[in-house]
Amino acid sequence: MKLWWLPLTLMIALMLNSVARAAGPDLAAAKDNYMTFCVKCHGPTGQGNGPAAATLHTKPRNYTDCALMAKIPDATLFKAIKNGGASVGLSPEMPAWSQAFDDQEIQGLVAFVRSFCHK
Repeated sequence: MKLWWLPLTLMIALMLNSVARAAGPDLAAAKDNYMTFCVKCHGPTGQGNGPAAATLHTKPRNYTDCALMAKIPDATLFKAIKNGGASVGLSPEMPAWSQAFDDQEIQGLVAFVRSFCHK
């Protein structure tokens, strides 16, 4: 039995995977990650008022402050999530998540955080 179609199928699958990655971050997965790991400090609506926020020395970032968020580049948010707040000159209480999330998941979190700012 000839399997001439196998390489073609593999090539199509790889192309579809590339297209899916280029389409942008998976916001549903990012929301799940946020609600599991970030909500404790940043709160369910991104206002920095999660249940653990009161125990911190520095109030967590309010992602609904559009004026402030407009001044913060995506690269800074990415680095803060990946390497922790201290890596961008912010609170060392913001932990590094590089061991929990890959770069694509962090990009998703950046996009999800941006969704809190409604102009």
